[in-house]
Amino acid sequence: QVHLVESGGDSVQTGGSLTLSCTPSGSTRDIYIMGWFRQAPGAEREAVAAIWSDRRIARYVDSVRGRFTISQENSESTMLLSMNDLKPEDTAVYYCAAGPRQGLMWNNTSRYHYWGQGTQVAVSS
Repeated sequence: QVHLVESGGDSVQTGGSLTLSCTPSGSTRDIYIMGWFRQAPGAEREAVAAIWSDRRIARYVDSVRGRFTISQENSESTMLLSMNDLKPEDTAVYYCAAGPRQGLMWNNTSRYHYWGQGTQVAVSS
């Protein structure tokens, strides 16, 4: 079992920056990929970014590429999502997720077996 605790959500103005944190605990050796998803009111949960356990591969949704950076020192350490140049459309609840080795795409929610409780990001214009 893996437990994920997120923090860092806040309210900022357009163009501002935030860094979200996700700290894993428990059976972290089972983690092969970790990711960030977000869900705006009335919308489906959307993949934002993911990083593999070797930290040599990262993926981003097109809407955040160049503005957001996912990072993690090792599979047992805190994963960060550094968000710059925030826009109102980035407003959502952000969820941290972790999953084992399997063949599903990085942006498929079914790939992730463990989820955090979510942290709110609000960007005002």
